[in-house]
Amino acid sequence: MLFNSLAFLVFLPTVFLLYWFLLKENKGRNVLLLLASYLFYGWWDWRFLSLIIFSSLVDYLVGKRMAGEDNEQRRKRLLFISIFVNLGLLGFFKYFNFFIDSFINSFDFLGMNLNISTLYIILPVGISFYTFQTMSYTIDLYKQEIKPCNDPLAFFTFVAFFPQLVAGPIERASHLLPQFYKKRNFDYTQAVSGLRLILWGMFKKIVIADRLAEYVNIIYSDPAAHTGLPVILGTIFFAFQIYCDFSGYSDIAIGTARLFGFDLMTNFRTPYFSKTIKEFWSRWHISLSTWFRDYVYIPLGGNRASTSRWITNLMITFVVSGFWHGANWTFVIWGAIHGIVNGIEALNSKFQLLKFRLPTILQVMLTFTIVCFAWIFFRANSFGDAILIIQNAVDFSNGLSNVKIISAFDLAILLLLVGFLISTELISQSDNTVEKLLKNQTVRYISYITLILLIVFFGVFQNKQDFIYFQF
Repeated sequence: MLFNSLAFLVFLPTVFLLYWFLLKENKGRNVLLLLASYLFYGWWDWRFLSLIIFSSLVDYLVGKRMAGEDNEQRRKRLLFISIFVNLGLLGFFKYFNFFIDSFINSFDFLGMNLNISTLYIILPVGISFYTFQTMSYTIDLYKQEIKPCNDPLAFFTFVAFFPQLVAGPIERASHLLPQFYKKRNFDYTQAVSGLRLILWGMFKKIVIADRLAEYVNIIYSDPAAHTGLPVILGTIFFAFQIYCDFSGYSDIAIGTARLFGFDLMTNFRTPYFSKTIKEFWSRWHISLSTWFRDYVYIPLGGNRASTSRWITNLMITFVVSGFWHGANWTFVIWGAIHGIVNGIEALNSKFQLLKFRLPTILQVMLTFTIVCFAWIFFRANSFGDAILIIQNAVDFSNGLSNVKIISAFDLAILLLLVGFLISTELISQSDNTVEKLLKNQTVRYISYITLILLIVFFGVFQNKQDFIYFQF
């Protein structure tokens, strides 16, 4: 079920009314949330419900056994079972054909033709997110950082919690799971802030992201047909498209959770104002970057090692992060670019390689340029397309004659929307500036009405796009 769908428009208020006005006890509310979450997820394909139920059951039982086990070797075996099951499911559904194709291509390169068939495997929506979420429970339990969950209803609902099930934020058991135990009372202020986030997230998705997608798709669906400024503009537009698409989803998820009395972690903090790539990753997809930090980078040794090992740990973490995003070498390259730049920044920080510092505005522009360059590999359909796009981006042999791929009016609307987003994010950089402005009733209602009108008149409804991170 899509957040930006008519079905969700009916689903959300129905669940909300049943949750607060019909049910009074936590157990009943958790049952409702679990059933609603399974309905929400099964709306795409009910057959994949068996996967999330199986994953939840395995990790719940592993957690129960691990809690009463003092033998370290047995605890490790239990942890291995959890990791094997979760990564096994993820690996089969997401990477099976990728490995088979890579194996076949490697032999083709050597002049040997292997007649091996691939399977038609449908990628279950959100499998990368809920497998990481439930794995964090068993890993933290193994490290004795959390206590075991003895309530199967709370645990299954924690794994399947519908606001953040499909595309995050990837919550830790230490933060979200205890909230299913606590008595929840309706909080008007929290509910209003949730609705405000939902409205803002819908605006970012339906108006900005989906409108930008129309331009971006023209460029990236036929990269050979465009050169120069349109390619550069298309890449910049994609940077804002994916940001508004994904952060919009996170806003709606966090806002929806607040309607039911839950607090989800912040997933984005104005990442395009970052001065370094390291800072970018402290502001972009925070739930994933902290997951890889805690469960990959630090276990590898982090920066508590020799310089060469430190840089290697960074590279491994970012390459694996890229591979998590998709079964394509373009995602691996995208991750490697971020890893290389992070490594360079780390070396510069440690050895002071540069004896000067650029002005802040230039640091932000340089970081944004690097991020946009990496986005080319993320968005391109293949490695060959990515290289062609890079080549065509610096080809101005046709002058500006091919700039007009959409009407001047539509292009002006896109530029105004991006400018509006940047201005809003710039204002939000100052502590509590937006909250202070919204305390004024007139400003608050004008803002609400303006966003609603923009969604009605400029939102994309006929050719609405799926959320980009559904494919991961």
